[in-house]
Amino acid sequence: MRQFQKLYFSFLLISFFSITTFSQTNKDQRYIFFLHNAYIEQNPLNVPHPEYGKAEYNEILASFRKDNFIVYSEIRKNNTDAYDYAEKIAKQVKKLLKQGVPPNHITVIGTSKGGYIAQFVSTFVANPDMNFVFIGCFMDTDIEKFPEINFCGNILTIYEKSDIYGVSAIKRKETSKLKVNHFKEIELNTGLKHGFL
Repeated sequence: MRQFQKLYFSFLLISFFSITTFSQTNKDQRYIFFLHNAYIEQNPLNVPHPEYGKAEYNEILASFRKDNFIVYSEIRKNNTDAYDYAEKIAKQVKKLLKQGVPPNHITVIGTSKGGYIAQFVSTFVANPDMNFVFIGCFMDTDIEKFPEINFCGNILTIYEKSDIYGVSAIKRKETSKLKVNHFKEIELNTGLKHGFL
């Protein structure tokens, strides 16, 4: 997890989202919506995955807050419908936008199932200036399985080479009908399969 955090923040700082020193003023405030994976829906946080170990949900949120983001996140109910939940998040995002928060100050990050929710949010909000990070959440069959998803915004995808549940999402980018201002992929090679999350 720490390797991902390093890659993620380094990337944000040196390229595409152009994040600078944070100020406490509303004008400069940055926001993150963090959407976790399905395992956290189904199990208490203190129960480690039998293969991948402990979910570091609270540690991830603390890391974002330490870097002065306002973080929106909650542990979802078991078997949450991804489409319906994405509509809820999209409404929250649109509320921030209506309040005058610049779209490039909002980043939606999703891992695994949370990444699918984030992809739906990208489609529903359809704002090309918002930031999205999709982690371990695309398979080639998704083009047929979820044809309604269209990427929109500044997109970063992260996937692990040994993970069958998350591969390069370039096909989705190429088939998306909405505007993608920036697109970047990072392929990890940790050998941890889906446990790299």
